[in-house]
Amino acid sequence: MTLKSVAAALNVSTATISNAFNRPDQLSQALRRKILTECKKLGYHGPNATARTLRRGQSDAIGVMLSDPLAYYFTDPVASQFLTGIAEVLEQNRKQLLLLSGAESEDRKGGIESLADGFIVYGSQDENQLFMRVLETGKPVVTVDFDYKDYPSVNIDNYQAAFNIAHYLFNSGCTRPVVLGIRLIDSKRIGRIVEDELFEERESISRRRLNGYLDAAKDAGVDLPLQQIWHIPQNNHQLALQAASEVLSMYPLPDCVICMSDVVATAVLNVAHDRKIRVPDQLKVVGFDDIPEASRISPSLTTVSQHSIEKGRMAAKKVLSGGPQAKTKTLLPTQLTVRQSS
Repeated sequence: MTLKSVAAALNVSTATISNAFNRPDQLSQALRRKILTECKKLGYHGPNATARTLRRGQSDAIGVMLSDPLAYYFTDPVASQFLTGIAEVLEQNRKQLLLLSGAESEDRKGGIESLADGFIVYGSQDENQLFMRVLETGKPVVTVDFDYKDYPSVNIDNYQAAFNIAHYLFNSGCTRPVVLGIRLIDSKRIGRIVEDELFEERESISRRRLNGYLDAAKDAGVDLPLQQIWHIPQNNHQLALQAASEVLSMYPLPDCVICMSDVVATAVLNVAHDRKIRVPDQLKVVGFDDIPEASRISPSLTTVSQHSIEKGRMAAKKVLSGGPQAKTKTLLPTQLTVRQSS
């Protein structure tokens, strides 16, 4: 039934029916209860939400565009913290969250992006079709973990954070380092890399972190050849276990493993424990992110704290704000958190 037909059946105006559902302060409690009861009997559940959205030009939903398949973000702890920060701000502002995957096939037309009032784009998109359609909507867009033209963004200084933790390691006596990187090349294999394969710095936060490690090694006079740098295609514990098993089978054993995430670092600690390699006496291990497990694992993990929840909050505030702050590129601070693993 339509709003008009229900109003005719109850012998009241369409405005009265609409107020019963959307503006209860405009009616007495008795009249509102009566109208809602009669509407329920007629099988009418309120004005059409889609039509109302079209009339208002707003859906009260913010789209979060992710660079990977959606299932990945329900298992990755950093992404989970980031989405938690976004959800907090959206709930406070009575907004809904719409998840979009940039990993869709190129021939999918979609169209769901037209529903959102604004977008947070998480992770470099390499100008894929969905990202281009999002930009074409003309709605507010905030990028996170990458910059795109003049759009506002929220980032950390991945290069400096990586330099700081590697510099700390090398100053503590590490001379035979191995780096376990994530998405350094366009490949699903696990193993050592060669220079020609590496993503450019503008394409990958992992490459920015790697450059920080390499410059810290050079500054400390420590040899860190490409043969000591490993690629893991995804921030996944099982993949990291495989890489850690190979690295800790090397002879001579490295005296430190620099990991681009805490997920990878915890896998290294697990393999070291199974092989009775003493951490940090024989092997120092450091991570990046400071996920909750980093402080709970034994030995607790030295890492870079990047405050992913706050990153999500800041991105959400920017996309909802119409002020000058919404147009800025924000660089959030990080800190080196030293624990037992180093």
